[in-house]
Amino acid sequence: MILWKVIELADNERALLYRKNKLISVLQPGTHRVATFKGALRVEKYDITKVVFEHPKAKFLLKQYADILAPSIKAVDIGEQEVGLVYRDNILVDVLAPASHLATWVGAEDVRVEVIDISENFRIDDKLVGLLGRGAKVGQSRALAQAIHYVEVPDEQVGLLKVNGKLEALLESGAYGFWKYNRSVAVSFLDLRLQTMDVSGQEILTKDRVSLRINLSATYRITDVKTVALKLKDYANFAYLELQLKLREAVGTKSLDELLADKDSLNVVIAQAVKTHFAEYGISLQSVGVKDIILPGDMKVILNKVVEAQKEAEANLIKRREETQAMRSLHNTAKLMENNPVLLRLRELESLEKVTDRIGSLTVFGGLESVMRDLVKLNVPSV
Repeated sequence: MILWKVIELADNERALLYRKNKLISVLQPGTHRVATFKGALRVEKYDITKVVFEHPKAKFLLKQYADILAPSIKAVDIGEQEVGLVYRDNILVDVLAPASHLATWVGAEDVRVEVIDISENFRIDDKLVGLLGRGAKVGQSRALAQAIHYVEVPDEQVGLLKVNGKLEALLESGAYGFWKYNRSVAVSFLDLRLQTMDVSGQEILTKDRVSLRINLSATYRITDVKTVALKLKDYANFAYLELQLKLREAVGTKSLDELLADKDSLNVVIAQAVKTHFAEYGISLQSVGVKDIILPGDMKVILNKVVEAQKEAEANLIKRREETQAMRSLHNTAKLMENNPVLLRLRELESLEKVTDRIGSLTVFGGLESVMRDLVKLNVPSV
C-alpha cells in the first residue's frame, strides 16, 4: 500500500490539490510529499505562463475557497455597465465585456485590469482610440471588433452619431471610438463641400404644347447639418426631385418662343423657387442653369424652315432698301442734269469713256470733229 505521493512542480507550474474532491491547497514549485492514506487525492497542474486561470468551475472555486486561492490567483468581476481593459506588463492586450470574469495567476506577468463605467459615457478616450482602433496587439482581438465602433471622419465632412437610433452628436473630422456594449452605435457622413447635380433627359410640355427634352445642372452645399439629418432621409434625392419639379413648373408656364428667346429668365425662375425651399431644409443653392433645350426631330425641321424664311425675308428687305436708295440717287442725278447742260455734257463724256474702254481698235473717218458729232451729237456753234 502506497502511503505517500510525490508531486514535482517546475518554476512555471502550480497545482491544485484535492482530497476527497475538496480543495485543500495550492502547491508551489518544488517537490511535495503528500499522504495518500488520509483519503483519495487528485492533483490538477497548471502552466502559469498562460496567465489566465481556466477552469470550468473557476468562479465557484474562487468564491468557495477564496482564502486558499487568493494568494495565487487574482480575480476581477466586470459589472453589467462596465468594461475592463486588460494590461500585461503595462501593455494593453484585451478588453473584457460587461458581466464578464477574469482570473489570472499571480507571478507569471504583471496583470492589471482597468475598469471603465460605460453607463453614461460610452465614448472612448482619445488616447485609447489609437491603441484600440489600430496598430495595437489588442486590435487583432475578435472580441474587440464586437466591443468598439471605430470611425474616421474625413476633412470637409461631418459625422452623425446615432445611438439606439437617436442623433446624439455631430462629429468633426478626426478619429473616434465608441463602446458598442448595451447599445446600438452607428455613424453616417454628410459632405460639406460644394456638390453638383444634373437633372437630365426631362421630357416636358411647354405652354403651347411643344414637347422638349431639357437638361438642368445645379450646385449646392449643406449649411445646416442638424436640420438635414433630422428632416431628410436622403438629401441628394430630395434635391434632385425638387429641381425636377421646379423645372417642370417653370417650363410649363412659358411658350417655346419665350424659352428660346430668353433662357436666362427660366434659370432665374427656377433659382428663386428652389432656393427658398432648400433653405428650409438646411441646403444652400449656389447656382442653377439649363444646359440644353433639345427639340424633337420634326420640330427641328419646322423651326429650321421658320428661321430660313425669316432670314430670307430680312435679305429681301435689305435688297429692296438698297434698290430704293439707288433709284433715289438716280432720280436726284437726273434732276441736276435737266437744268445744267454742262453737267449733262460731262455725263455724256463719262459714258463715252466707258464705251471706248472696251474697244480694241478705232478707225476714224472724217476727223475727230466728225466722230464727236456722230457719237455724242456734238453741236458746233455757227460762226
